Amino acid sequence: MQVWSSLLVVVQMLAAIAMIGLVLVQHGKGADMGASFGSGASGSLFGATGSANFLSRFTAVCAAIFFASTLGLALLSNKANTSPADSGSVLERAIPAAPAASAVPQIPSAAPAPALESGASAASAAR
Repeated sequence: MQVWSSLLVVVQMLAAIAMIGLVLVQHGKGADMGASFGSGASGSLFGATGSANFLSRFTAVCAAIFFASTLGLALLSNKANTSPADSGSVLERAIPAAPAASAVPQIPSAAPAPALESGASAASAAR
């Protein structure tokens, strides 16, 4: 199981690095980065429009390999973390909530307000 996981991580990293490189090399709308790969030369290795098709198709293949390896890693990690007794969905394996002590919450009793002095209460009442 560990060998497959390591192999999938290596495949995923290679696909990610290749995808980053291919996206950076592709010819944008306003950039001339792809000129060396035949964007304007018909006598190049891929032809006049061959580089755009080749690079975009190879980028799509790298993306598919990346997504497949990610899905494989998720499945392998899920299989490694479950036992036969825990088969079922994540919701079935969730920890049940603790039962409530009572249906009506108890409000703590309020402390009585401190008594005011007679002079202070007369002054505040006059305001």
